[in-house]
Amino acid sequence: MDIYVGNLAYATTDDGLKAAFAAYGEVTSARVVADRMTGRSKGFGFVEMPNREQAQAAIDALNGQPLDGRPIRVNESQPKPRQERRGGGFGGGRRDRGGRGGRGDRGDRGDTRW
Repeated sequence: MDIYVGNLAYATTDDGLKAAFAAYGEVTSARVVADRMTGRSKGFGFVEMPNREQAQAAIDALNGQPLDGRPIRVNESQPKPRQERRGGGFGGGRRDRGGRGGRGDRGDRGDTRW
């Protein structure tokens, strides 16, 4: 079972996370998610436990309990919802603006500046 662990302290490590759950059974993996740019923890992670009963016991026991000074949120991991892709962030969208920013010939000025 995959388990989501939220509200982690920035100091929590993969090994610390694994140790907290290992008290309830076998832990296949434990990972604190880190920011790609800074390497700093994002404050959540995932633990994988092969035995469903042990995983549920860990969830029940650890949810709301402190780990590294913070009360952690523990529940079964839900699959990431797939979002419909609607194109990139550039271009696309409305095409009725006419190429002059939607302000017509000279916008509100009504005069030629040069």
